[in-house]
Amino acid sequence: MLYLVPTPIGNLKDVTLRSLEVLQQVDVILCEDTRTSSKFLNHYQIQKPLSPYHQHNEHKVVAHLTDQMKAGKNFALITDAGTPGISDPAFLLVRACVQEGIKVECLPGTTAFVPALVNSGIPSNRFVFEGFLPLKKGRQTLFKQLATEERTMVFYESPMRLVKTLEEMAGYFGADRYCSVSRELTKMFEENYRGTLQEVAEHFRLKTVKGEIVIVVAGDKHQ
Repeated sequence: MLYLVPTPIGNLKDVTLRSLEVLQQVDVILCEDTRTSSKFLNHYQIQKPLSPYHQHNEHKVVAHLTDQMKAGKNFALITDAGTPGISDPAFLLVRACVQEGIKVECLPGTTAFVPALVNSGIPSNRFVFEGFLPLKKGRQTLFKQLATEERTMVFYESPMRLVKTLEEMAGYFGADRYCSVSRELTKMFEENYRGTLQEVAEHFRLKTVKGEIVIVVAGDKHQ
């Protein structure tokens, strides 16, 4: 069978006892980056065969992996951080397992956008998760579509593109639209900065930005 196992997004203590138990028991652990995952696994003294599974090889290895599972091997899939399948590879393998009648189990655990959304001060009862925005093709079209979205919107972004993205959002959504930016979640230098898109863009324009970024933007209240 296949286990989808969330891993810490920063603080190594943010992992469930059950996740550690599963990782100790499976035959093989599939990793997005074996070097990154080894640090986490070594911390908990988990020594299992590691096999790369990422966006560049997933189409090539899916059939081989499902064949091994049908032959009796148990696999765990982890990514560099967070829950597999949330802006990280997992979908193709899960779909293939479902089609082949292989049992799939997803363990609950860390996902970066959840704490960012909940602590944003923006309504979290209804929201849309957009993940990473397109870099070029379709970017403007998506911004235009989302300009009238009434639900809270959640995005992932890289530090180098944060200010540009906030400025673009201000142009499409309005400079006074409320937002919250969270970075380095669960780490020593965690920051959650809230205000209008214009205010938050100005804040990050004046400093060096590091870490993983979650942007939460209020929905359009005028529709």
